Amino acid sequence: MFRLPTRSTMLSWGLAAVLLLLAYIGESALDDYVIRILNMWGIYVILVTSFDLVYGITGQFSLAHAGLAAIGAYTVSLLTLPPDAKLMSFLLQAPHPLISNAQWPLLPALLLGGVLAALVGFMIGAPALRLHGDYLLIVTFGFSEIIRLFLINIPSITNGAMGLKGVPYLSGLRWTVAAVILAVFLTNRLITSSYGRALKCVREDEIAAEAVGVNLYRHKTLAFVFSSFFVGIAGGLFAEILGTVDPNTFRPALTYAVITMAILGGLKSLTGGVIAAGIYTVMSELLRTVEAPRMIFSYNFPGLPGLRQLAFAVMLLVLILFAQRGLMGSNEFSWDWLLSRFKRPGTKKEGGEA
Repeated sequence: MFRLPTRSTMLSWGLAAVLLLLAYIGESALDDYVIRILNMWGIYVILVTSFDLVYGITGQFSLAHAGLAAIGAYTVSLLTLPPDAKLMSFLLQAPHPLISNAQWPLLPALLLGGVLAALVGFMIGAPALRLHGDYLLIVTFGFSEIIRLFLINIPSITNGAMGLKGVPYLSGLRWTVAAVILAVFLTNRLITSSYGRALKCVREDEIAAEAVGVNLYRHKTLAFVFSSFFVGIAGGLFAEILGTVDPNTFRPALTYAVITMAILGGLKSLTGGVIAAGIYTVMSELLRTVEAPRMIFSYNFPGLPGLRQLAFAVMLLVLILFAQRGLMGSNEFSWDWLLSRFKRPGTKKEGGEA
């Protein structure tokens, strides 16, 4: 039987349409610097959302984000780079015939990057998710570094430590916004489904979850593979927005940044992740100007390298002391709550008094 969508669903669809329209208009109305910041915000939202699913919802602490993002980044870079640009980039060794003449449109390249990241995520998760606690953390961290070192040591495919330059910017802001909407929507649907309830049960008590019939291995693997797919998508967008990709981009610092944003927003809140990603992106840009040396009037300011890391470390300490659950805790944005703010105080509720 066909059921009409709820008011909240229709409002969510309307918001998604408005965001896509604003992104389309913004591509011609905003300058490149602002567009780049908005793109980075969107990419961080996807990365934080995927981390919240694995750790905040399922309770599996993974440090594999940097390595999985590298899979998507290199896939998109190699498939969208024109053949002549590849010949100019590969100085030490000629590109492998498999990729030398390949030039794909962005969408299939992004999807393949996500699929390959999901496959690698399954290969990581298959053995690692049988472990718990610190053991899982160590294994996923090791796999992330293995991926990075592997990419360095296949120069005919990845150009080794020199990386790839001249990656074409094909997406535009609307692509990033569309990817964010898709990632948040599908993750939210998974969390609110019967699978999501089982994942939360796994997080709270694995023994109790197994006792009531939850297949621990299958559900944890599902969450990890689903998360890995969107990490690969984010990595692909990251590469073509930066215009260059090399193994140093995907060091553990990228994973630590994602964890910082997740803790800031609230590990169990997708809405908090969106807000925290925006705060992190804007603060990173503002603090970048303080880190760089510059002339202030007649004083030669030497800059303060490392100030961003210090600022975010202090932010985490403040959160630990005063807001341990983050900005949003486990709360999510609700249309009912927003609409209730606009109701008049004298409005009567259905079936009772105001």
